[in-house]
Amino acid sequence: MSIRHWPAGERPREKLLELGPGVLTEAELLAILLQTGVRGHSALDVARSLLLEFGSLRALMTAERIRLCEARGLGPARYVLLQASLELARRHYQELLASQSTLGNPHAVREFLQMRLRDLPYEVFCCLWLDSRHRVIAFDELFRGTLDQANVHTREVVKQALSRNAAAVIAAHNHPSGVAEPSVADQMITHRLKEALALVDVRLIDHLVVGDGVCESFAERGLL
Repeated sequence: MSIRHWPAGERPREKLLELGPGVLTEAELLAILLQTGVRGHSALDVARSLLLEFGSLRALMTAERIRLCEARGLGPARYVLLQASLELARRHYQELLASQSTLGNPHAVREFLQMRLRDLPYEVFCCLWLDSRHRVIAFDELFRGTLDQANVHTREVVKQALSRNAAAVIAAHNHPSGVAEPSVADQMITHRLKEALALVDVRLIDHLVVGDGVCESFAERGLL
């Protein structure tokens, strides 16, 4: 039976409108994005099947494009829809972070960086630029690397700091392996960045390493 023939209280869209998105299951939320099912199966049936096939919502949303496009009930158009929904969520949190009068909530910073970086299959080095009152100016992805390495060029970081007219910065990069333990190379580049930025009166507040559900802080470890 098609979802449109279900009782109103059981249809995902109507349920969301009446009770809010928080009460919906992952399959129901996914069904709303899919909008329609396939022959003989509703959008909710397809959503449940996809979650079962990929193992989890996160695994589904971060799977490779080819695999997603070949999955029954998806295809290129729905792959684009899923990726757009993810990017909107990331930008929402970035805007929320930037709207704070001052950056006084380390948890919000970590939450944003984990959402932005933890599921990437390659290493990325980013900077969160702040003004003299620690308000967010911008977030920039500066360097992108391979599975386990992104070359960080100190000179380019300094140039971007000056371009953004930043007074302070929080650096961050991810470890695609999921292990957030800072490496010796991470420590070396952090000290080089701190010294180079100090020459132009920009303070390196922290360097965060994002892993799988973990975000390690150089400042908290006394490594800055």
